[in-house]
Amino acid sequence: MKAAVLYKANQPLEVVELTQEGPKAGEARVKVKAAGICHSDWHIMNGDWTPPLPMVLGHEAAGIVDEVGPGVTNVKPGDHIIFSFRPHCGRCLYCSMGRSILCDGHTSPRWGMLDGTYRLKRNGQDIHQMARIGTFSEQVVCPAEMLVPIRKEMPWPQAALMGCCVPTGVGAVTRCAEVEAGASVLVIGCGGVGLNVVQGARLAGASVILAADLLDSKLTYAKDFGATHTINAKSENVVDRARELTQGRGVDYAFDAIGGEATTLQIVDAIRPGGTAVIVGMAALNVRAPITPYNMALQEKAIKGTMYGSVRPNTDFPKLVDLYLDGRLKIDELISRTYKLEDINEGFTALRTGQVARGVVVFN
Repeated sequence: MKAAVLYKANQPLEVVELTQEGPKAGEARVKVKAAGICHSDWHIMNGDWTPPLPMVLGHEAAGIVDEVGPGVTNVKPGDHIIFSFRPHCGRCLYCSMGRSILCDGHTSPRWGMLDGTYRLKRNGQDIHQMARIGTFSEQVVCPAEMLVPIRKEMPWPQAALMGCCVPTGVGAVTRCAEVEAGASVLVIGCGGVGLNVVQGARLAGASVILAADLLDSKLTYAKDFGATHTINAKSENVVDRARELTQGRGVDYAFDAIGGEATTLQIVDAIRPGGTAVIVGMAALNVRAPITPYNMALQEKAIKGTMYGSVRPNTDFPKLVDLYLDGRLKIDELISRTYKLEDINEGFTALRTGQVARGVVVFN
């Protein structure tokens, strides 16, 4: 079985043959059909995040259930599924509150199975799996609770993007911020996640959607996804433009889809008194953003963080699939290029140089 493995930070992925143990109790084996190339994978490749290596990367994917272990009831062989990169035990405080993204019911490391063991080896060495799944692989054995069944008419590349960038962006608007119709919205960063924040704002009925990026090509995408206004942050001041469009007040909601000190401070400055700033993009671990507590209190501004768009994968993934199949959710337009597994490093080059909205690895 072939998989793309990272052996050392700041080195290309190596596509190699691995041996895979079959699913144990509570687990399933999935034949991967498509996997998106995401900035979260890049954070590990470039050393921003430092999990144990070697590791099969990839966390945004879809496929067909091939085999299930004892006790599995939520999926069966032949099911089409989307991987959720967060488990949900169904028993902890957060699962009982309907916030399964924050599930803390499993204590084993996030790079192996729930029992603390591994299913992949190469030359006798254990190979870790990103977020317990590691989807840059022809097949994945993982906890079955991380698999969400979907309608079989959903095309594979589009289904894969339902595993991260689509719910993260749309959910940030609809689940986390709960943007209301007629609101004004700023989105900083128009990659795969940011474009879905834009279309989430469109679906919510926002009246002003200002999209900011450093690349004009990304701003063109943003217009297609529903932005009413765009700004190239290299040549214009984002905060000034946000205030100009809102009679000097600032926007109701601002979203940082990049994750960095400068962009986080921009969304705080761009919201009106009483407004909400939402951090969506995942930053490097050492990033800090110094806010001014006096102004936050005086103007009753709020900052929120959202993981995975604060979605509930078991219920929200099928709803997003329905929206796509009904023609209300743009995903085709996200897929700029597709790659074979052997060409995956080309996909990361295109990602980090801003050439694509999203690249997808497609398997036979």
